[in-house]
Amino acid sequence: MSKNKEKYYISTPIYYVNSHPHIGHAYTTIACDTMARYQKLLGKDVFFLTGTDEHGDKIVKAATQSSKTPEEYTNEISNEFKKTWENLHICNDDFIRTTEERHKKVVQTILNRIYDKGDIYLSEYEGKYCTGCERYLTEKELTEEGKCPDHQKKPDIIKEENYFFKMQKYLPIWEDILKKNPDKVRPERYYNEVLATIKELISLEDDLSISRPKKRLDWGIELPFDKEYVTYVWFDALINYISGIGFPDDEKYKTFWPNSRHMIAKDILKPHAIYWPVMLLAADIPVYKQLQTHGYWLGWGDMKMSKTLGNAMEPVSLSEKIGEDSLRFFLMREMSFGSDSRFNEEILYKRLNQDLSNDLGNLLQRTLSMIKKYFEGEINISEKEHSCAGEINELFKKKNLLYHENFEKFHFHRAIEEIFEIIRRLNQLIEEKKPWAMAKENKIELSAFLHTLLKAISGTLFYLKPVLPNKTNEILNLLKISSQKNFPESIGDIILENVTLDTWPIYFPRFQVAADSI
Repeated sequence: MSKNKEKYYISTPIYYVNSHPHIGHAYTTIACDTMARYQKLLGKDVFFLTGTDEHGDKIVKAATQSSKTPEEYTNEISNEFKKTWENLHICNDDFIRTTEERHKKVVQTILNRIYDKGDIYLSEYEGKYCTGCERYLTEKELTEEGKCPDHQKKPDIIKEENYFFKMQKYLPIWEDILKKNPDKVRPERYYNEVLATIKELISLEDDLSISRPKKRLDWGIELPFDKEYVTYVWFDALINYISGIGFPDDEKYKTFWPNSRHMIAKDILKPHAIYWPVMLLAADIPVYKQLQTHGYWLGWGDMKMSKTLGNAMEPVSLSEKIGEDSLRFFLMREMSFGSDSRFNEEILYKRLNQDLSNDLGNLLQRTLSMIKKYFEGEINISEKEHSCAGEINELFKKKNLLYHENFEKFHFHRAIEEIFEIIRRLNQLIEEKKPWAMAKENKIELSAFLHTLLKAISGTLFYLKPVLPNKTNEILNLLKISSQKNFPESIGDIILENVTLDTWPIYFPRFQVAADSI
């Protein structure tokens, strides 16, 4: 960890281990991984945290159904998540589990801190409790049939004595902070939703239940001030974002927390955008820098892909079928961050064929083939630039600004599109300049054109590194191409070496929907 580098901390939600990893988990993790790689290329000191949430009612039920103890079950599924991210080459710096001692100590420290301030009290409560959400739901959150919209089940009516956190004391404070800092919660639609929810919670005048009696649930972190209760799963889980970086004394916490970004799916917006910030305020800890919220992947019937509904796709087997980079590219390119997006075989293959095979793959294959055909595969570093280099450089300069602007806003699909506009223009230049005609009339111009084209293609590959890390490195290494900048602003930044091309693979093959059924 460099003391001089700008810090950037990004975290996925910690995934609940009541079932196996699916494509929804993979999207969030790959999106964080893509951002982490991008920030590293900018020269920042990045810390990327992910992990698993392992306490609560659902875990006990899932373990019982599997004829395992909660410890056995959570070890198995947590390891499965860890292995999944290893198989997808996720570059996380740590993996936090809520059953770890380092996490339990921080949870109890926070509980004691808030309890000592007088902001936790014992009281009786009756409400509609959704086991799937692991929380009480308001009437407004239920469907017309009285069901949880995410789990399609009616919540249980539960009446019991529990400890409560004085959430009402801090809601107006958090509301005021948000109004002064709207970038705390992005995209804007979720910011507006959070403000509306805060207003509703204030009107209900309810505080937040933060415990469960051991007589009903003993799988959790014991309250430090009452051994008859365990901590409510959200009050436990949300603290991972600071326990995972060594709160309160570790240097990682001191340097990375002021630059923290969380990424979540919209179904857990309320805990992350309301419960977590007011907990931090009560504990006298600064609130995160930003919360980024994405939409759902929709499967059959345009229903959210989820473990509960049984329509979620397994990411590792899919990546083995289509390629790890292809999976990353589709997820980052297809979804407009913040909105829902559809996932099926036809959409997947259409996107990969259109962008990777037709546009980028075809451009690369044509260029390399012409270098081999007309110049016996020789790449000569002394070659001068073609007259079209000026236009290409202007395009790079323009797209560089738009690419970074979109990336910083988590608009991955737009950032990628900016680079593919360069790629499509390079394909157009081939049609316009007709290098096959140059081969008969002016081989000096042809050589300049192909080398200019190769530099431009290489420039786009540097920009695509965060989303296509394996393929871009593979191609650049084959051609022995480097750059003076991680994000080249012109083809003049691209450095060629004398190389003679012999053979190369098809980097972006086409997929046939009928033959390759997922």
